[in-house]
Amino acid sequence: MGDKLPILLELGIGRVKLVLAVPKGSGYRDSEDLVSRFANEKRILRISTEYLNTSAKYISSRRSYKENYGSSAPLIITPWGRWGDNRMVQVILSFGATEAKPPEEADAIIDVSETGTTLESNGLEAIDLVLESQAVLIVNPSSLRDRVKGEKISDIVAIFRGVIDARSRYHIFINVRKSNLEELLKNLPALKSPTISPLADPEWVAINTVVGKEDLIRIMPILRKLAQGLVVYEPKLVIPLEDLGKG
Repeated sequence: MGDKLPILLELGIGRVKLVLAVPKGSGYRDSEDLVSRFANEKRILRISTEYLNTSAKYISSRRSYKENYGSSAPLIITPWGRWGDNRMVQVILSFGATEAKPPEEADAIIDVSETGTTLESNGLEAIDLVLESQAVLIVNPSSLRDRVKGEKISDIVAIFRGVIDARSRYHIFINVRKSNLEELLKNLPALKSPTISPLADPEWVAINTVVGKEDLIRIMPILRKLAQGLVVYEPKLVIPLEDLGKG
């Protein structure tokens, strides 16, 4: 339990924040202040969450917790059992609608929040960020060490990475006079050297390359002055194979 698996790739989707939230107007500045004030007043701090172990680990790592409760573990409460020896800080399993628990059933919650709208509508405010998370591609270490499986895993990573990279890039085609080509190339970022092809008119060439979406916005004034016939596509996959190495 708790072993870390190698992360091969961050997928850039499913981004969420896990936050500590309390009722608005309660006056708590952050998690340190929350724990300290409940300890000083000798009140039981009840935290409702669906993320028991993460929440218990987070709250017990606070400086104010260690000063008041030492190395004792928060009491985790579920319908199936209880564990932990510090009854003054209780992490209580929530079965959904966590934001509706305070103030009757909990003093604070630890829950996921993307925009903060749900917290706001339930009269809560986030006072601390517990962690940020996103979907990732992980691997079994023994599979990674296996030569055959390792090759297949490399192929999967390459395809996934190509899809992720494609989200931030444009595939562009530009017609430009040869007399403007050198100046344009100085300002044209590319995955690698762009492909340059002759056109029927010997004074013109076509450029085919991949650029970042932000780069295209930046260089648009240059393209408008130096080029003609810009065509832009959103690629589905961009895989620079030479950057992947050989397995």
